[in-house]
Amino acid sequence: MNAPSWLTVTPGTAPLLVSIPHTGTDLAGLENRLVSPWLGRRDADWWIDKLYDFADELGATVVHTAISRTVIDVNRDPSGVSLYPGQATTGLCPTETFDGDPLYREGEEPGPSEVDERREKYFVPYHATMQAEIDRLRAVHRKIVVYDCHSIRSVLPRLFEGTLPVFNLGTNDGKSADPALEAMVDEILAGTGETYVVNGRFKGGWITRHFGQPQNGVHALQMELSNRGYMREPEGKGAPDNWPVPYDPAFAAPIRATLKRILESAIAWAGR
Repeated sequence: MNAPSWLTVTPGTAPLLVSIPHTGTDLAGLENRLVSPWLGRRDADWWIDKLYDFADELGATVVHTAISRTVIDVNRDPSGVSLYPGQATTGLCPTETFDGDPLYREGEEPGPSEVDERREKYFVPYHATMQAEIDRLRAVHRKIVVYDCHSIRSVLPRLFEGTLPVFNLGTNDGKSADPALEAMVDEILAGTGETYVVNGRFKGGWITRHFGQPQNGVHALQMELSNRGYMREPEGKGAPDNWPVPYDPAFAAPIRATLKRILESAIAWAGR
């Protein structure tokens, strides 16, 4: 299938599909409706595409959208139902930031019909592409791993208490992946000396929950990284003069090595 211009697909042959849904900074013409373009981009998963830029060299297939999560979040339930009932979160077409700050100028928020349009224009193609790549890989591999890449600020009182662990592995409480795969990644994380949790605050979003079907040979993992694990994260919300922090390859090298080991191990596991 032909991908739209905002969607990058790098096909690989290994039994691994890497999803990068939240690094996009394209606001799709919404700039004048937002409080500020900077605010509209603040909650992006900054530099995750750079952090995992070795994935294609491993033979992984990579799917990456340039569209900002402020336009539409392709990792939410398309019906708009919360994936974390009773907890603060952001919606399919967010109207506020992670901190609860309004994204739109008064009266400029998207209504139901606009949400529907954005869903059809961006959400549906992203997920159709994911499914097509899963089907392609499953045609030649008995099982595959879908690995969904994310990051977030380390301290966000509205979303979680205290400081988030550096590594947050989600398997939808064990429903989206074989326990052996989860245990393998758990062991790698335990050896890093960094803080980590499995199925803690972040158990996996729509991508992990929807595509993770172990009974059909598709095992999905979500990795949510705390920003401090790979960048010199400032305190507080950040401001236009200090956020995002520029990507520093040397600072990110240790966590990159761990992530590479995880992906290599996932490929080896799926090939057994």
